[in-house]
Amino acid sequence: MLRQLLTMHPAEGAESEGANFIDLTPKELRPYIYLTSRTAPEPAARAAAPFVEPQLVRVPEGEFLMGSTPEQVAALVREDPERKEWFEREEPQHPIYLPAYEIGKYPVTNVEYRRFVRETKHSPPRHWEGDTYAEGLGDHPVVLVTWHDAGAYCLWLREKTGRPYRLPSEAQWEKAARGADGRTYPWGDEFDGARCNSGEDEIRTTAPVGQYSPQGDSPYGLADMAGNVWEWTSTLFRPYAYDAEDGREEEEEVALRVLRGGAFNYDRRRVRCAYRGRLLPDSRSSYLGFRVVVFPGSPS
Repeated sequence: MLRQLLTMHPAEGAESEGANFIDLTPKELRPYIYLTSRTAPEPAARAAAPFVEPQLVRVPEGEFLMGSTPEQVAALVREDPERKEWFEREEPQHPIYLPAYEIGKYPVTNVEYRRFVRETKHSPPRHWEGDTYAEGLGDHPVVLVTWHDAGAYCLWLREKTGRPYRLPSEAQWEKAARGADGRTYPWGDEFDGARCNSGEDEIRTTAPVGQYSPQGDSPYGLADMAGNVWEWTSTLFRPYAYDAEDGREEEEEVALRVLRGGAFNYDRRRVRCAYRGRLLPDSRSSYLGFRVVVFPGSPS
């Protein structure tokens, strides 16, 4: 229906041509669709809705391939030699076994985070007006949150539900994003700008979560695992191979934490499933958010 409205022709003989989008591709139409969603008011019913837990997706136990092969890294370096050191962080590729867990289908949204802020009096993101985000952004990922803010949100969820919510480890995040077969992007090995909100698109800001579903979803059905916002993980940045028992999952150490997923202003090389960003835990940014995981091994 929306495409029909956008591609309507004026009646034959009409003096005004009006807006005519008929020659635009789906990718070229997306910014117009996005703008209509930004101007739509938030339904009062959703704003006042009772607490609902984040929608979770189960990732089964088993092995997956983590990281990138030397051949993949070499190809990336040829394309972008200035980031050679960044790509080499992904080596060596190695199999990792993980027990089953549940992970958020979407990044945590503004409307979800607002309930936490209002109930706990936690400091809101600094671009909000008090404890309220800008109109029309309820279903966008919350941003300008630190690693500590994300952890406080998980603690609130644990206390509210009795379930062991936490931030995902980078291994849990990567398996949820790429499945067990080592694919490059959630949907496969070839980049497709119509499947994610990356720097190749024209939006250049956050998009509503799930806007690129299901075509951009991971093998397990997770949305926005490529682009939209970077996501905090629980993991300290350490060289590979990943080992959850070597101290990299220590919660108290103040050091670089791993980011995953890329964001709306990052190119196709940096929205790959294997790409590893890093920031200090008190960092915050307009392109940085998080999602949650429920893992039986976490403290409740």
